[in-house]
Amino acid sequence: MGMGEAEAGSPAVLEEEEEEEEEGGWGWRARSKLSAVLAALWVVLVVTGVTALHRSLRHGALVKAEEGIVCMCEERARMLQDQFAVSVNHVHALAILVATFHYEKQPPALDQDTFADYTARTSFERPLLSGVAYAQRVMHADREAFERQQGWIIKTMKHEPSPPQDEYAPVIYSQETVSYIEGLDMMSGEEDRENILRSRATGKAVLTRPFRLMSNHLGVVLTFPVYLVDLPPDAKVEDRVAATAGYLGGAFDVESLVENLLRQLAGNQELVVNVYDVTNHSNPLVMYGSEVPLGAPSPSHTCTLDFGDPFRNHHMICRYRSEPHVPWSAITTPSGVFVILMLIGYIIYAAWNRYDSVKEDCRKMEALKKRAEAADVAKSQFLATVSHEIRTPMNGVLGMLDMLLDTELKSTQRDFAQTAQICGKALISLINEVLDRAKIEAGKLELESVPFDLRSILDEVVSLFSSKSREKGIELAVYVSERVPEILLGDPGRFRQIITNLVGNSIKFTERGHIFVQVHLADHSNLATEPKVESVANGINGHIDETSVVSTSVPHNTLSGFEAADSRNSWENFKALLSYDTNDMAYGSDSGNVTLVVSVEDTGIGIPIHAQGRVFMPFMQADSSTSRNYGGTGIGLSISKCLVELMSGQINFVSRPNVGSTFTFTAVLQRCERNAINVSKSALLHPLPSSFQGLSTLLVDKRPVRATVTEYHLQRLGIASKSVRTIEQALGVLLGRNGTSLTSMPRKQLSMLLVESDSWGLKMDVPLRTRFLEMKQNGCESVFPQVILLSLADSDKMKAEYAVDSVITKPLKASTLAACLFQSLGISITQANNEKKHHGPDSLYGLLLGKNILVVDDNKVNLRVAAGTLKKYGAKVECVESGKDALERLQVPHKFDLCLMDIQMPEMDGFEATRQIRAIEAKAHEQRDNADNSDAGSTAKKAQWHLPVLAMTADVIQATHEECTKYGMDGYVSKPFEEKQLFKAVQKFLGPSASS
Repeated sequence: MGMGEAEAGSPAVLEEEEEEEEEGGWGWRARSKLSAVLAALWVVLVVTGVTALHRSLRHGALVKAEEGIVCMCEERARMLQDQFAVSVNHVHALAILVATFHYEKQPPALDQDTFADYTARTSFERPLLSGVAYAQRVMHADREAFERQQGWIIKTMKHEPSPPQDEYAPVIYSQETVSYIEGLDMMSGEEDRENILRSRATGKAVLTRPFRLMSNHLGVVLTFPVYLVDLPPDAKVEDRVAATAGYLGGAFDVESLVENLLRQLAGNQELVVNVYDVTNHSNPLVMYGSEVPLGAPSPSHTCTLDFGDPFRNHHMICRYRSEPHVPWSAITTPSGVFVILMLIGYIIYAAWNRYDSVKEDCRKMEALKKRAEAADVAKSQFLATVSHEIRTPMNGVLGMLDMLLDTELKSTQRDFAQTAQICGKALISLINEVLDRAKIEAGKLELESVPFDLRSILDEVVSLFSSKSREKGIELAVYVSERVPEILLGDPGRFRQIITNLVGNSIKFTERGHIFVQVHLADHSNLATEPKVESVANGINGHIDETSVVSTSVPHNTLSGFEAADSRNSWENFKALLSYDTNDMAYGSDSGNVTLVVSVEDTGIGIPIHAQGRVFMPFMQADSSTSRNYGGTGIGLSISKCLVELMSGQINFVSRPNVGSTFTFTAVLQRCERNAINVSKSALLHPLPSSFQGLSTLLVDKRPVRATVTEYHLQRLGIASKSVRTIEQALGVLLGRNGTSLTSMPRKQLSMLLVESDSWGLKMDVPLRTRFLEMKQNGCESVFPQVILLSLADSDKMKAEYAVDSVITKPLKASTLAACLFQSLGISITQANNEKKHHGPDSLYGLLLGKNILVVDDNKVNLRVAAGTLKKYGAKVECVESGKDALERLQVPHKFDLCLMDIQMPEMDGFEATRQIRAIEAKAHEQRDNADNSDAGSTAKKAQWHLPVLAMTADVIQATHEECTKYGMDGYVSKPFEEKQLFKAVQKFLGPSASS
């Protein structure tokens, strides 16, 4: 029975399914037809909308182009009128000149030669006029007398004798460029006659029709009347005609005017400019440009030009060189809209697939973003790591050198140690420049403004190159004018970089002679920088043949006796500057700015003539062999030029092949009084010892420039000096011969006798000692003066060769000279160094004295350096080698006042250690807060247990600074740290204000 029912029910089910399929099929076909109709309707609507959008955008672009051409055309027309008016004013002024000196002076003060000379010399005021001429009004009755006076007859424009007429206008004065029209009657030309009549009737400048000038340019003739008397603006025509004396005319180059104008403005290439004379509307005349066919599709605009001639009309027509292109937005925007709208249906049907695709794309983009961010972090980390790996050993080197300099050293040893320290600091500076590359590329390099001692910076530069100069046997010297303030406000690092680059180049390219650095005030150095005509090639003035600039062997009055490139830096000018320095007249400027002129003179190989134009170009050298022979990248001078310009200065040079080079630059700094310097900046200054005050010395040097430099260094130490040229003259001074003695010095007792090595005669040792003994027996001297030799050679070798008490090795600088004199005069160097230490409460010593400081660093050398540096200033230092050991020492309560924490350490870095230290402090605060709910008490305890933690890092990029703040550090000091940097970092935590 079940089977039967099933068999009976089957046909009914099949029929129902077929009906459903038919209904579904009909509905699907109906929906398909409806979808097709809707799709077609959608396409029609989309195409209609996109077409309307395209037309709207295209119309807007066309309107914008028309507005643009109107603006540009109006601007060009206005500027053209202004420039034309300027030229007309100059012609008007020339007409007044003629009226004044030809008619108002009796006899006339003007003649052809004077007019030609004046107009030639003032032609720069009328660059668009090819020439000017003056034609005098001559009546027929006066013609014979006029021709007899001038010595020639009046001719027509065709150079034929002018026929009789009522009046004439012969040219009597003309510029040399148009001298061929002298004697020609301007009234004989129809156009010129019309111009003359119109100009004298109106009193205004009038123009002719355009015609071809001798330069083949289109131009017009400008005519201006010259009156015998001043006329009111409303004078009648007959009054003007009666008062007319003559006519001043000039050929005006319209094409050049328009060309110069268009070159000054942007958008030249896309515009076509035509200037027309439309006085006759039916036949316009072209003044500039070529005819453009009427009906051109390009938009155009016409401007009216007013050249001051009421009888002539001029127009300027501007149009685009080609029809404005359809903007891409008018194509891309409708196309994009069309595509988007057509894809809406597809997006609806394929939403899920599209969602998956977009999701996958987003995942890939996120992955790419993370990879890019990781690459950027890796780059920063690489720079930080490289910086850390280089600065960490350099910290040890500089620290050990610093501690070495605090011990008893010989003068030569101290000089070597100081030079090594300066070189190490220069390497650190180079690393900082690499890390600041992003700032330089972005143009955000800013100069510091801190007080510094210019003379100490120059001493440091001398120290840096002293070894190389001694090795080459060349004189290296510096001289700073007494007028230059002792303390200046500026960027000492960048100033040092400029001097180092220039002196380094001089050392590199100089094999004999000298290198001389001078610093003067700009107002006073005019004595040495006034323009002087020389037959030399330099970086600004012209060139000459290289074969004509060969150095001769004739001795010159310079630092070393070799010829210098710039003869303006002669001994005569140098003496003038010295006399200016000794003058008591105050500095003339009342402002706080100080403009320095610094010159670096060498006697090296010079710069070839053909290479002088590219000296300041980056990565460019004199020739291809320079880098192979001398090394270098060719970027030093380019960087120096940029730094000089940042200091509001300029740099130039004078160079002569085989003679040498002299680079001169200016820099604008600010005055800074010593009493205005706060203690935090006092570490930038380097005071000299005062132990030599009152001493006197006699200097023997046959070269006056070199003697002046030596006296400059002695004066800085407070030593009075007098210079003579020979040993015999020195003995004469000691004996008081020729009325000369040492009584003019602060002390009569002579302390030292300084002798230059090349002024020391053969076998002078025994005679000199004999004379000293005789002088002592005669009562002239009670004590033998110390005989000190100044030499470029090794001091021990020279001391053994010459019977002298001591040898000072050049180049001279104040610190080396002081150290040598300490040894020669028996003064303790340690005692002298103690003079410079500051133990006041506002000094680094006063801040650190008795303070407990914890130093955390995994590098034992760095620990030793940091501990030695801090102990030098009176601190009690404990050292640990890991972050875990630091946490054990810093469990609350502890005794430490400050913690210096290295960042990169194994197991636990400085960031994590600081984070846990702050967690320990927070836990201690919480426990005390629970014990005492007083807000004031809680605050006091919180302040009590906040240990200042300073990051002691070797990488100084911005990311590291941000990380320090993020993990709770209070600041940072970069390795290797110096006194001024350490003082600035700890002052706010250990100073009086922090204690209060």
